[in-house]
Amino acid sequence: MYVNNHTRFSLKYGILSVKELLEFAQEQGLSRLAITDINNTSAAMDFVRLAPKYGVDPVLGIDFRNGIRQCYVALALNMKGFLEMNRFLSGHLHRGEPIPARAPLFEHVLVIYPFGVYTGFPLRPNEYIGVSPANLNKLRFSPLCADRDKLVALQTATFRNKRDFNTHRLLRAVDRNVLLSKLSVSEQSEAGCYFFPVDELLHKYREWPHLVENAERLLGMCTVELDLQGDVPQKNQRTYTGSEEEDLKLLRQLCESGMPYRYPNPDRDLLERLEKEIDIIHRKGFVSYFLISWDIVRYAREKGYFYVGRGSGANSMVAYLLRITDVDPVDLDLFFERFINLYRTNPPDFDIDFSWTDRDDVTRYIFSRFRHVALLATYSTFQFRATVRELGKVFGLPKQEIDRISSGRFVYERLDDLSKLVIRYSRFVHDFPSHLSIHAGGILISEDPIEQYTATFMPPKGFPTTQFDMITAEDVGLYKFDILSQRGLGKIKDALEIIRENNPGSEPIDIHDMNRFRSDEQIKINLREGKAIGCFYVESPAMRMLLQKLRVDDYLGLVAASSVIRPGVAKSGMMREYILRFRNPARRPDPDDVMMRIMPETYGVMVYQEDVIKVAHYFAGLSLGEADVLRRGMSGKFRSREEFARVQEKFFENCRKQGHSDELSAEVWRQVESFAGYAFAKGHSASYAVESYQSLFLKAYYPIEYMVATINNGGGFYSPELYLNEARLHGASVEEPCVNRSGALSIVRGRTIFLGFHRIRSMDYASIECILESRLLQGPFRSLPDFIARVAISLDQLVLLIRAGAFRFTGLNKKALLWKAHFLLGHSRRSKPERTLFRQEPREYQLPQLLTEAHEDAFDQMELFGFPLCNPFDLLTQPLREGVTAAELPLHKGETVRALGYLIHIKKTTTAGGKLMYFGTFLDREGGFLDTVHFPPYTTKYPFRGKGIYRIEGVLMEEFGAFTIEVRAMEILPMIQDPRYTDMSVYEQQMLRQTRKQRMNTSIN
Repeated sequence: MYVNNHTRFSLKYGILSVKELLEFAQEQGLSRLAITDINNTSAAMDFVRLAPKYGVDPVLGIDFRNGIRQCYVALALNMKGFLEMNRFLSGHLHRGEPIPARAPLFEHVLVIYPFGVYTGFPLRPNEYIGVSPANLNKLRFSPLCADRDKLVALQTATFRNKRDFNTHRLLRAVDRNVLLSKLSVSEQSEAGCYFFPVDELLHKYREWPHLVENAERLLGMCTVELDLQGDVPQKNQRTYTGSEEEDLKLLRQLCESGMPYRYPNPDRDLLERLEKEIDIIHRKGFVSYFLISWDIVRYAREKGYFYVGRGSGANSMVAYLLRITDVDPVDLDLFFERFINLYRTNPPDFDIDFSWTDRDDVTRYIFSRFRHVALLATYSTFQFRATVRELGKVFGLPKQEIDRISSGRFVYERLDDLSKLVIRYSRFVHDFPSHLSIHAGGILISEDPIEQYTATFMPPKGFPTTQFDMITAEDVGLYKFDILSQRGLGKIKDALEIIRENNPGSEPIDIHDMNRFRSDEQIKINLREGKAIGCFYVESPAMRMLLQKLRVDDYLGLVAASSVIRPGVAKSGMMREYILRFRNPARRPDPDDVMMRIMPETYGVMVYQEDVIKVAHYFAGLSLGEADVLRRGMSGKFRSREEFARVQEKFFENCRKQGHSDELSAEVWRQVESFAGYAFAKGHSASYAVESYQSLFLKAYYPIEYMVATINNGGGFYSPELYLNEARLHGASVEEPCVNRSGALSIVRGRTIFLGFHRIRSMDYASIECILESRLLQGPFRSLPDFIARVAISLDQLVLLIRAGAFRFTGLNKKALLWKAHFLLGHSRRSKPERTLFRQEPREYQLPQLLTEAHEDAFDQMELFGFPLCNPFDLLTQPLREGVTAAELPLHKGETVRALGYLIHIKKTTTAGGKLMYFGTFLDREGGFLDTVHFPPYTTKYPFRGKGIYRIEGVLMEEFGAFTIEVRAMEILPMIQDPRYTDMSVYEQQMLRQTRKQRMNTSIN
């Protein structure tokens, strides 16, 4: 009789999880139960998967509502009915239309109209009227009372108790963005929408038993023909050509045609590996997955788009031949069983990165090329700090109190009652779904319509998106294609174009010539010394220091470093152990050591995801299928699943059978557990290393052009200021934007970088387009009046250009230009260019001499660009040259040193004891890097105080050739006052003297 039940996926409305809903059904002895979330099917497939474990037959439904006003409850008679409901809901969600008062003509769906909503229209055979306990008395006096077969018990169930109801009201207040005291009754559920026990609900309908019988009858009519238990068959598009035979034939042809490009002289071992891979791919039913991936990258190549195939897919020779990836799995001896083995149920993992400018077009192509496609959703959940803020506002707490308790700096017992309520309910709703979002790159390509499993919504991207997430999709048997965007590829693509423009006549660069890059001596030097600013994945302070410690100068070393740097490896202590074994052969275990035998390439240290499978298989004796379950479980996807728990138990059982001590088994398990969720697959690291080498080459030989491309693509790990500093270190000069030289983006001419108009804060794109169009059609601007006559621009936008120095070609200073701008545009909203045969020049006025102070430009630049173009050390109140520089650090190892550094990056972290600490990155006056570590208690005694130049004092520590200052004292140094806003600037004093002189001359005359 429970036909209308909500979970948390009735977003900001429902309270129960799917598990809690089923536990209620089990406690009440219910054999059949419906799930009917409000305009949502996110929980439906989880409900189907879990229901049999609780002895419940699931019924799928939707509570169709406009806002919280109920229209009708729909129950699917079968999966065809679920498809109908999902298509109906999807259409309305896509178009943003309200749900109609009358349900459409469903063929496989039962519809229940609430008693208070039904308006008397003739009911179809599949339509009924639901009566809640609150409406039973009204039913007595209604003519509908006589139509016994069409009346059903409709107890809408949303909460279990008073706390659930209170939580519901808080969620509704958050959703409506109102104080709880101002929440309208019409915006919340009726107070009686409880999950009543069976006996209590039967008692409420004791005078109307046929309503209960009818409700049970409707539930009994509904079935779900979908088995999500055990190994679920994959439901991705089954064939690419329409025939499995033809698919296999095409795959072989593509591999054969790709062989000359990848392996000009294949030997027998190579061909045998290829045959083995194709055989496993065919037997596992993954042929179409490869062919669809090939189709996507083929389109990208035809369009000239850069891409990188990565993930475990890089372990496959077939993927390499199809040019899905650029990593040679044979050369790298990649572990194919990490990618596919006969025990693996899910398809291989391809992550294909495209430039951020190209990804949307690739996505559009996929939706147009394949029939049943949808983006994958993610669940944005309530997290504690954000929830405290939301509930604090709902309760009407002052902002200061909200700030205090959201920071966690409080003693619960000392809080007032309202603040305690905020904390209690914030903890209760932690991890409740708040709203649906979009997965970073997941796309589903299904054999059947996506709506067979979920309704879809239409986010601003304009592509249908599922209402469930990746884990639920995999439970159903749908496996995503990852189509991701990455600015690093945009940097490489744009750098090649800038190089062509700035170096006409130079030979084109083959950016895919990895053999050349791997043997390049300059790249090797830069890698060893960590000179990698702007280079993909290797520019962060931690990575630069790791490269220096390892003295990496080859491809395999970089591949290992790319995975060693990951959080879990470092946390477990394996990163340090790897460095020690890398640098000191005597520290490496004996060749017959069990871990050394399994992982000789990394000296017995787990570095890659494959190592989890290798250790589980060869050390603990698990099957490859069980080992893969272990890997996936530790990645966080199934950590709570019973399957993972069984494999974990078997790991230790097998270790004992293998004769390993409990201590050794526990240590190996600790290592596996600490990093399995973070470490890269070796093929993934290799793919990253390819892109790193490409950017390292461009940085080594075309540093200025590459830095400009980096800035134009949004930078990287650091701010644009640092990349401009790097360009200067390589001989570039950096100039402000110029209306006659600059483009929308920054450009380079010879060794001079002209900042783009996009760097000017608040500069709108329409104005930029007008400037560029006028310059293209009519040539350079001759003067400010000429510019105003030709470009439709508002006064505020013109002022931004003047302050940015974009009119310095006129020879007038900014103050004179601002006078002219206000004179020419002061009384109009914007200029109105008119094409005339003879243009009358505006009248010129003699202005008094307008003087500019030395550093005014620097402060304009900081305001408009976010940084000055001069050396920031020149802005100190007193010129200082004290302390050591980065170049002098090797001379002072172990000493207490003092240095001056310009702050460019802070990394916040905690000690093992949970105390706050920082890593800092600074530049010295010459642009060299100073790396610092700030341990407690110095973090609180000498805190960071924002951007600026700091005097740093501490002990200079050296580890494996990398230097770090352990800070003991630190202070930010005073900068000069902004001369534009001082009480009496030099300019004003000069103007005052000039005015007095003019008055004297006038009185004499």
